[in-house]
Amino acid sequence: MPSLFDPIRLGAIDAPSRILMAPLTRGRATREHVPTPIMAEYYTQRAGAGLIISEATGISREGTGWPFCPGIWTDEQVAAWKPVVAAVHGAGGRIVCQLWHMGRIVHPAFLDGEKPVSASATTAPDQAHTYEGKKPYEEARPLGLDEIPRLLADYDRAARNAIAAGFDGVQIHAANGYLIDQFLRDGTNLRDDRYGGSVENRVRLLAEVARTVADAIGKERVSVRLSPNGEIQGVDDSNPEALFTAAAAALAEVGIAFLELREPGPNGTFGTANRPPVAPAIKRAFGGPLVLNSDYDGPRAQAALDAGEADAIAFGRTFLANPDLPKRLAEGAALNKDNAKTWYSQGPEGYVDYPTLGRADAA
Repeated sequence: MPSLFDPIRLGAIDAPSRILMAPLTRGRATREHVPTPIMAEYYTQRAGAGLIISEATGISREGTGWPFCPGIWTDEQVAAWKPVVAAVHGAGGRIVCQLWHMGRIVHPAFLDGEKPVSASATTAPDQAHTYEGKKPYEEARPLGLDEIPRLLADYDRAARNAIAAGFDGVQIHAANGYLIDQFLRDGTNLRDDRYGGSVENRVRLLAEVARTVADAIGKERVSVRLSPNGEIQGVDDSNPEALFTAAAAALAEVGIAFLELREPGPNGTFGTANRPPVAPAIKRAFGGPLVLNSDYDGPRAQAALDAGEADAIAFGRTFLANPDLPKRLAEGAALNKDNAKTWYSQGPEGYVDYPTLGRADAA
């Protein structure tokens, strides 16, 4: 079986190792969702990953509802991404852009008071982060059938913009309770048209987005993230195995480069209480490279490869705090702990100041 440090072909991308950097929202762009120079330093520090999956990046104003997150729908945003991507490539790295539409998780404060869109008229639990502080989520309106071509055009434009900015490809964010996930799962999809009801209908939007993006930039440069097991941001499904194996089969038909799954369970274990993990069934249905993510350390990641459960592993918070994570894993070195208080702050603290092994030894 391969080791974490063996190369892997992911569509058009030759990754030198199977240690990927998972997407991590960090909040260092401008209020207008334009990337900033410090983002180049942050990503370049982590260019030793087999592949970097960028932080979630808005495809449109309608779909973007996180303070200081980047976007990829305007010329200004594309221009600001170019030096970030060039810096990663200059350091020998590879990076794809994660395309994000938040659906009902967008607060009306980001939309001049207009309602967000979702599969159905539902309301997310808890509170939204806004520029004015936390506010309760408000009810979304159902996305109209006549609006879906416009949504697909937004994904098309975002994917083409990502390639224009120099990214090696894109990842479609279809996980974690955001718009596509809201369409996938029956807890939030209450529609009675061709996008609701049956599993086949609920998978339709994901398949159409994937095909649109694949047609725009080439299927070999497209990946998808799913979160198949358990409730997240109020989104859940009554039969996740049936749903997500159908989703995987649809993505296999499109021919995407790889599929990434975030499947956490209680207390850092896999599989939600009283539910077995869905990843094995998804792997069989998809057939292509499968990347797993959630609370892995080095030994558990290698064990997943040895067992044939995954072809690569994406590390999130661990990569946030350890810019040289592949080196640390190779040497069995101690890992820095991440500082949750600085995850979404706007400065360099907790962003570009985590020490590498050399800096830690010198200190």
